[in-house]
Amino acid sequence: MTSTINEAESNPDAETPAVAAPRAQKPGLRKLLASLGNRKTAYMLLFGFASGLPYTLLLSTLYAWMSDAEVDLETMGVFSLIGLAFAFKFLWSPLLDRIDIPGLRRLGHRKQWIVSAQALLAVILVMVSQLDPSGAIGALSLLAGIGAFASATQDVVMDAWRVDVADEVATIDILSTVYQFGWRSAVLVGGALALFMAERTSWPVVYALLGGVMALVGFASIFAPEPAQTTASLTADDDALRGLRDPGQLSPRIRGWALAIVGMLWAWALVTVGVFMVRSLSSDTASRPDSVDFIQNMGPVIVIATVIVPVIIAAVLENWRRKGRHVLAQTAPRSGGLDSFVDQGYRALILPLTEFVGRLGWAVIIVLTLVLFYRFTDTVWGSFAYPFYLGELQYSKDEVAIASKFFGVGALMLGIALGGTLFSFIGRMPVLLLGALTAALSNLLYADLALGGATMEAVARFTGFGALVESFGGDLRLAKLMVAIAGENLAGGLAGAALVAYLSSITAKGYSAVQYALLSSLTFLIGTLGRGALGQMIDEQGYYPVFILTTLLGFVAVVFCVIEWVRQFRLGARAGVTAVNG
Repeated sequence: MTSTINEAESNPDAETPAVAAPRAQKPGLRKLLASLGNRKTAYMLLFGFASGLPYTLLLSTLYAWMSDAEVDLETMGVFSLIGLAFAFKFLWSPLLDRIDIPGLRRLGHRKQWIVSAQALLAVILVMVSQLDPSGAIGALSLLAGIGAFASATQDVVMDAWRVDVADEVATIDILSTVYQFGWRSAVLVGGALALFMAERTSWPVVYALLGGVMALVGFASIFAPEPAQTTASLTADDDALRGLRDPGQLSPRIRGWALAIVGMLWAWALVTVGVFMVRSLSSDTASRPDSVDFIQNMGPVIVIATVIVPVIIAAVLENWRRKGRHVLAQTAPRSGGLDSFVDQGYRALILPLTEFVGRLGWAVIIVLTLVLFYRFTDTVWGSFAYPFYLGELQYSKDEVAIASKFFGVGALMLGIALGGTLFSFIGRMPVLLLGALTAALSNLLYADLALGGATMEAVARFTGFGALVESFGGDLRLAKLMVAIAGENLAGGLAGAALVAYLSSITAKGYSAVQYALLSSLTFLIGTLGRGALGQMIDEQGYYPVFILTTLLGFVAVVFCVIEWVRQFRLGARAGVTAVNG
């Protein structure tokens, strides 16, 4: 398994960053403006909004409605399980690459799923608006669960669409940035604006109106450009399927065993998640399983079983194929339905992994380590943010809301915009490195707060921000928190835009849905695994040592960003590419 320039050259659909010349160019200001005015970019902004709106309404704002309806906290806790649809959406991503919806195929391979998911979400939001949470919690749970599944499904397909439509004008970097903008805009509409509207009208009116907005988005999506290479990719896909039985390919017996192992792991994961969801929705309050415990304990196991182990299997298979072990000496025609089933299943589950491993070679270790650690500081911190603000620092809920939900969101969107701009001037890999570095260092802002916030106070005074906050009725103590949150969110927005662009760039167009869904799931693995240990460390030593530790762990991503940048530079030099993105 070697890092291979030849593999990249033989696979035109592979989006290898160092050799994909059109997306490796640094467009500059003129090309940035051209990208922002592109039709694909406009639809990517719309799709980002379509992704963020149902997520916010079903996983955040709905809790506010239930609180107003005096639903007990234990019952509301059940709703956390619908987030599993987003955590494990990669489990059904192969089906979205392979299955067409009867009657909707003419919309396009990707758009058939996008439009149908958005139409279903519109109907669900309108149906939710007709329910009373206090008296119809069962029906509300069912609708929210279906809505989360539909929302996660459209996310998988829209991620694939972004990879498929990107070109030298609507670059993958710009598309990733505007997607983040659309998503964050939807959070504001589905969160702050929805609360504002509910205070002046009612929750049913809010959900009905936003359901109508979702319907309009679905209608507009009908006219989105379908990836130009879809037909060619499907033809190439059929050729690849037939080519599985050509000389030099792995024998059907070996492929069958690999499919059986991976298939059983994925089937186990689907059943495990499904059983948990059914038990949570149907059981009485006393016997409901703990959703937080399930996500923390079973979540990493499921990701390891369905991502890490299959990747290792794919690496072994690709190694055997290259060395000529267990391969066909002559063409082996299909002899029945079982052979066809094995070939189709292998194409859906295994080929996306073998393509990825085969294209990257040993560099897959660099890529996976980078992906695992890149958002570590964000994913591990999320569980402890409010206990730190409210418990340790003794801020009020209103102060935290002002600093985090309003001012913080603005800083986050500024970070996304900064990332998108820097893509155009310094390239993808420098922005990825800068995002990793600032995300790691931003932990020191909270470390300062844990010691009293002297540095944050000095920054607030020096910049005049403290005086500005005081002029609006706040105080210097609030200004310290806002400075820290602004710095962390600015870094988070920059890092988030960089990671989405990077993940999109290393997936192959023919396998984009599966590969992107799998890679994105890995970004949460290390953070999930580390929460328990860090929680114990906080109890024993306090917050300051934890922030120092997470800063140091964040530098693992920094180191691997440098290694990956060097790898891409060398690979580009070998390929004769002079304008490498990064």
